[in-house]
Amino acid sequence: MRFTPGRLATLIGPMAGCAAMMMAPAVACAQGNYPARPVTIIVPAPAGGGIDLIARVVGEKLSVKLGQPFIVENRPGASNNLGTALLANAKPDGYTIGIVGGSHNINKFLFKNLGWDPEKSFEPIVYTHEIPLVFAAYPKLPAKTVPELVSWMKANPAEAKVATSGRGSAQEMAAEMFRMVSGAPVLLVPYKGSSAAHPDLIAGRTALYIDTISAIQEQVKSGNVRALAVSTRKRSKALPNVPTAEEQGLKGYDASTNGGFLAPAGTPRAIVAKLNTEINAALKLPEVRTKLEAAGIEVQGGTPQEYAALIRSDLAKWGKVVKEAGIQPE
Repeated sequence: MRFTPGRLATLIGPMAGCAAMMMAPAVACAQGNYPARPVTIIVPAPAGGGIDLIARVVGEKLSVKLGQPFIVENRPGASNNLGTALLANAKPDGYTIGIVGGSHNINKFLFKNLGWDPEKSFEPIVYTHEIPLVFAAYPKLPAKTVPELVSWMKANPAEAKVATSGRGSAQEMAAEMFRMVSGAPVLLVPYKGSSAAHPDLIAGRTALYIDTISAIQEQVKSGNVRALAVSTRKRSKALPNVPTAEEQGLKGYDASTNGGFLAPAGTPRAIVAKLNTEINAALKLPEVRTKLEAAGIEVQGGTPQEYAALIRSDLAKWGKVVKEAGIQPE
């Protein structure tokens, strides 16, 4: 029999349809049985930090509920870019997911050739957390409010030293935003993290450190530093008596480190939806909320679409700060 193109198409069409019908149940079954083996959670930061705590607490609940281990793998380095790149390039089958923090929406503007894009390289799963920052001042500084701090800095520009946790950190971006909104003559002093910055702040070698509440709250409670304000629009549950910066006249000031779970781009929607449902359920458990809130973490939740919208909003906000601060990407 001679096969013309039309005849061939006529025969192949039904065959292709049958093949697709045979494959579809197999794919659906594979996704329906998810997870069928252990899942890796990449944390692009060292153990002991905020996103590491969330990954371990939530991962433990997912392991119990879904019957497979959710294994936390810390892959710090290169301002969190190393672990994030590994996540972006992982197979999009749901067996490698990750959790990111505030640097995820900042590093795009600070580094060239990242190898990943904060929106295009990932599927948002769920917004998990917000960690407010605290305006922590040297306790003997003659300023007990943000307006008094700004006035003191303008009168003493050579002493207006603000500690940061290094390039691209939430602390640096919060300090740059403070400079923009207040007009204070901020002198940034970089440190390798909070533990390195705290001694100089306590001793008065720096005047201010806008640090995460989880890192600084014990120093506040002990009286080693003075909390002037929190950085978010709402007061923190961990320090409810400390007013926000906006309450004290810094209109529009809103800075925090936030983030959530992501999967590599192309991960099936059914798997993303299942993870979203289960992580949201874990975040609502009283024991989970108690443990995270004790560390100064404001527990969130919601849909993948809501997390995607937050990422877009943060990219616009931090892109503006980086541009106005004149920070050049490396």
